Amino acid sequence: MNVVIDHREPELFRSLFAETDKVSTAQLACGDFLVDGQWLFERKTIPDLCVSVVDGRLFKQAHALAKTELHSVVILEGSLRDVSKCNMGRESVQGALVTLGVFFGLPILRSLKPEETVRLMRYTVEQGYRCAKGGVQRYGYRPKGRRARQLYVLQGLPGIGKKRAAVLMDHFGSVEAVVCAGEDELAEVDGIGIPTAQAIRSLVGAS
Repeated sequence: MNVVIDHREPELFRSLFAETDKVSTAQLACGDFLVDGQWLFERKTIPDLCVSVVDGRLFKQAHALAKTELHSVVILEGSLRDVSKCNMGRESVQGALVTLGVFFGLPILRSLKPEETVRLMRYTVEQGYRCAKGGVQRYGYRPKGRRARQLYVLQGLPGIGKKRAAVLMDHFGSVEAVVCAGEDELAEVDGIGIPTAQAIRSLVGAS
């Protein structure tokens, strides 16, 4: 990949990309990582997310990301436990994420640490190329009704069929809760187990 890293990002990120990647630093107008001239990633640690909500910076950044013609993605880095270290309630954080995802139309990916952030960027770009070539498609049945669509979404997770999707929905109550659940929480659900929980966490990139 050809990666341009904003100069304000930690130096650690230069070493986390593969030796075959072309990596440079620059002052980006918006976003933190520009990949292959097409993908723009904004990395937010949870503490930084909280601060940027308070000072109003977050939504200015979101507006800039939404206006660009690039594929813009937000990566939220850290554990939900980090929210307790901020002077902001969980509901306020969730509200900020709803605004980013629903009203600005920005995809939000979850990561625990910088290494996972880089893996998510790589996976996203690779999937983007496969989709552009028609390599990732889901044909056939298109469900009607909210619950049916929710179950259909969950069936896109590794190891999850119709039965397991229903069990996950009944246990967690929403697709969002399933995606945000930790490995241990998932493994405790009847019929899921540790291997499937690990596969899900590896895909969605949070714990």
